[in-house]
Amino acid sequence: VQNVESGGSVVQPVGSLNLSCVATGFSFSYWTIYWYRQAPGQDRKVVASITSSETTDYPDAVKGRFTISRDNDKNTIFLQMNSLKPEDTAVYYCMVPRQSDRVRSFLSRDYWGQGTQVTVSS
Repeated sequence: VQNVESGGSVVQPVGSLNLSCVATGFSFSYWTIYWYRQAPGQDRKVVASITSSETTDYPDAVKGRFTISRDNDKNTIFLQMNSLKPEDTAVYYCMVPRQSDRVRSFLSRDYWGQGTQVTVSS
């Protein structure tokens, strides 16, 4: 399993970014996939998830500003981030959990990408 994130950059407040994560080496369409972020000195926190049936979920901190989507044909997860704030500054990670949405499909462990840096600053 390999996750590769991209799309991070420096952006001004109220700007937008679209992150991508290409995840390969497993049956991508069976899995709920997560986006996490980690700001300096803070714990890693989930910012979005999307199930195999494309149900999405967001914490209050990003709800209405972030949108997660998936393209199963391209093994890719996207995170569209709008109205960015300085507090959104963090390294953003794509995570594939050990257990899929199907009982008999699972991996040996959770898999994380290397992360992509998002900096929101004027």
